[in-house]
Amino acid sequence: MRVCIFAASSSRIAEDYRTAATELGMLLAGSGIEVVFGGGGIGLMGTLADAVLEKGGKITGVIPAFMKKEGWGHNGLTNMIITSDMSERKNKMFALSDAIVALPGGVGTLEELTEAITLKQLSLFDGPIIILNTLGYYNSLLGFIDHMISSNFMRFEHRGIWEVVNTPEEVIASLNKKGSGNEEWRKIAKI
Repeated sequence: MRVCIFAASSSRIAEDYRTAATELGMLLAGSGIEVVFGGGGIGLMGTLADAVLEKGGKITGVIPAFMKKEGWGHNGLTNMIITSDMSERKNKMFALSDAIVALPGGVGTLEELTEAITLKQLSLFDGPIIILNTLGYYNSLLGFIDHMISSNFMRFEHRGIWEVVNTPEEVIASLNKKGSGNEEWRKIAKI
């Protein structure tokens, strides 16, 4: 299994977020799960990558050429794919992955997570989407999505597109669940 991780590039975050990213990286590597991520060497991206590598796991970075040129890439990954732009990067990450896990992050992570949800809603991605809600980081977003649902901008059934967990251990347990994986969300996408 290959899991795409979306995560912060900020290096100014609280230590609890780093601890969770480290634990997740070690658990993924220890479970033999390959990781695909944005290729960054700092923030939660870098922390997660370091943990995967330290535990002997395989990790592929996908980074746009301009970010690589700026020196933002992680050195020492199993594989680094250079893309022409951000859109190609994200498309490549989705194509390489069987599941998505979103750690806390900024607007880039938010954009990646919401695109993953949109793709699954349209039956264009069928893997699990897991939100690691460390320290309740995503509570406001989840509340806003509930507001979308209660205002009929999104179907109640679409809450089944993602799973929210609070610990790295719960991420692994969720990835190990045997679901059908082939829900036809598109059939109910139109409201």
